[in-house]
Amino acid sequence: MKTKQLLLLFGIVALIQLAVPASMIWDNQQTIEKGTAYKFKTAPVDPNNPFVGKYIALQYTLESFPSKDSTWESGDPVYIYLTKDTDGFAAIKKAVKAKDKNSIDDFVVAKVNYAFDGNVHFSFPFNTYYMEESKAYDAEVTYREQARDTTSYPTYAVVHIKDGNAVLSDVIIKNMPIKDYVRKK
Repeated sequence: MKTKQLLLLFGIVALIQLAVPASMIWDNQQTIEKGTAYKFKTAPVDPNNPFVGKYIALQYTLESFPSKDSTWESGDPVYIYLTKDTDGFAAIKKAVKAKDKNSIDDFVVAKVNYAFDGNVHFSFPFNTYYMEESKAYDAEVTYREQARDTTSYPTYAVVHIKDGNAVLSDVIIKNMPIKDYVRKK
């Protein structure tokens, strides 16, 4: 009897351990399939520590918004409500401290870095793009070069947003996914 109970308990624990990551994967897949895709223009970023991992560190041109509120604290959540500009890139409609229950606009929860001179500065939760290990370094170098080049096509990230969940699906360089661009180069 005791063995059957242990096996049952083991089975329940195993199912829970499988259910949690499966749920996370399902949520992200639903965001990509049913969420709205936004193009976020990226900004040049300084070289990062190569020992941190195999990814591209991203910075965005949209990392601040005017705010008359002077009570922002570092680490506070900030609800960023989005729209698209005339070129189809993400634009900030408003940045507020609490979720607007009446709004039907897409939003993402960012983290306040600091507030200064009438602006709140924040970091989006999608600032790293992971890649295959063998291509990550070349992609990082290519991304930095292209992000600094203001004469060519804009470099941007494609982020799908649904119900506050954001999934970074691609980085585009010269109208080409970065994986293809690095392979071609």
